[in-house]
Amino acid sequence: MEVWKKNLYSIWVSQFVAMVGMSMVVPFLPFYIRELGVINPDELEHWSGIVFSGPFILSFLLTPVWGVLGDRFGKKKMVLRAIFGLAVSQFLIGLSANVWQLFAFRMVQGAISGFIASSLALVSASTPKERSGYSIGILQTSISSGTVIGPFIGGFIADMTSYRTVFFITSAICFISGLLVIINVREPASADSKKLYSVFQNYEYVFKRSNILVVMLSITAIQISITVAQPVFALFVESMTKGTQYISTLTGAIFGTLGIFSVISSPWWGRRNDTKSFKKNIMIAIFGAGLAYMVHTFITNPYMLFPVRAFLGLCIGGIIPVLYAYVNKNIEDDRKSGVMGIASSFTLLGNLLGPLLCTLLLFEIEMKYIFLIAGFLLFGNALLIYYNVKESKSGEKFQEEIIAESNEVI
Repeated sequence: MEVWKKNLYSIWVSQFVAMVGMSMVVPFLPFYIRELGVINPDELEHWSGIVFSGPFILSFLLTPVWGVLGDRFGKKKMVLRAIFGLAVSQFLIGLSANVWQLFAFRMVQGAISGFIASSLALVSASTPKERSGYSIGILQTSISSGTVIGPFIGGFIADMTSYRTVFFITSAICFISGLLVIINVREPASADSKKLYSVFQNYEYVFKRSNILVVMLSITAIQISITVAQPVFALFVESMTKGTQYISTLTGAIFGTLGIFSVISSPWWGRRNDTKSFKKNIMIAIFGAGLAYMVHTFITNPYMLFPVRAFLGLCIGGIIPVLYAYVNKNIEDDRKSGVMGIASSFTLLGNLLGPLLCTLLLFEIEMKYIFLIAGFLLFGNALLIYYNVKESKSGEKFQEEIIAESNEVI
């Protein structure tokens, strides 16, 4: 097997295992916060937003730095640093004695992890450029698949044991994932003449290329829309299910439905993009996702969330992979880690701002209206793409290549 394929499939397995572990805990953080002594409903909602944003504060600042270090000292080392850092941070989170310690350990997670960004940089660097869309599509399925399975497993474990146990199991899973990388992944070859760039030079490169910058801003806006309601999603489900014994299991099932249909929708979007323009399809997907979020506001039965989350997953499956592939294919090889690190940083910025926005909004509006805000944000993002992304002839050809390669993934 070619080295780039072995790296890709090995990282896929490791990333899938890591995402299963991480998604086991994310939907249930509000319940864990309550277990740590935050009982007041208003305080619980606000702390949920703060704790959710914790990892992304330092991660937003450090991810481009880790990318530059990956270009200089090796991408495999950065992947190992990230996955073992994730294992350590999850173990510490499980030991939290109060919500302040939980927030601090979540900050530690953001400072030393960044597994997805490091993995993307390694795979991008070792994959032939004409196969980059295929590789990114493969990695996206590991994330989607992991986030499908994780909430189910995490909810069941939490109901059967405790939330702390979920964090300890996640730590062990991430450690195993790191061992898989050590054994199976080879460092991508780099030319001796390869030029090295600073973080500032990479940012300058991005800001001088309007097409890349607009796509990155779009990624940030999408992540804000997706994460603005995450801190209160478990509480939102709970508000409709008073007296339900297995609330974590139910929340995990509803949360995971989005991931299932995100994976299912990928081939359908692939076929559409064979005949329709990138711009048209991504706008349909974003508008559909915005509508799905707005419908959340009017639901009073938790079981009605299943079809709505399914439709949301169908739409989200047509957004993120193509945007990342666009960035990857339009940057120079010797900037892979640095610029993809910045792309991940824009993602993390959205992940940071979303929960913080949620916290601020909860001072003024009811929890259910957060989903309405998420929908409007997505509509605004669609307009950003419509007025700023210009589809040239070569751009259309590029999108056809991306989707054709993505079809091979499924």
